[in-house]
Amino acid sequence: MTRAIAALLICALAAGCTRSNMDDQPKYNEYKPAPLFPNGRTLQAPVAGAVARDAIVRAEDARKPPLTAALIARGHTQYDVFCSPCHDRVGTGDGIVIRRGFPRPASLHEDRLRQADDQHYIDAMTKGYGAMYAFADRIGPPDRWAIVAYIRALQLSQHASPDDVPAEQRAALEKAP
Repeated sequence: MTRAIAALLICALAAGCTRSNMDDQPKYNEYKPAPLFPNGRTLQAPVAGAVARDAIVRAEDARKPPLTAALIARGHTQYDVFCSPCHDRVGTGDGIVIRRGFPRPASLHEDRLRQADDQHYIDAMTKGYGAMYAFADRIGPPDRWAIVAYIRALQLSQHASPDDVPAEQRAALEKAP
């Protein structure tokens, strides 16, 4: 009797070792014909009007935010993390990476870059530019805009004249020792 129970137990265990149906189910290769669909293709175009799940959020993130002190402060933080190793903390292009042999980037204070529109900086961070590689996977769109705001503040700080200071603040500065 025990031999019969042992034999049944072994048979039950052996039956459980077969491949599951998920491994053997029919499926179509993406690039091979599929008779299931009228056009014979496995890969189908999205339905007209379909919107990707996060497309709306990404579109909102890509818009230029209003200029605030908080945006510039965030840009300062992100610039120090991602940009200063090459462009240095003031944007002259003499970062620590350059001192170790990497190609020198352009100074952010050159007339060409001071006159470039904001989209130039966004594109450079997103897609890369020259020897600079793309940062799209490291810096999100809101932080890219924050970095651009900080770059503009850096450029202004290095090329400001006394006439750029409001009159009431200029008077206070002139009185200071």
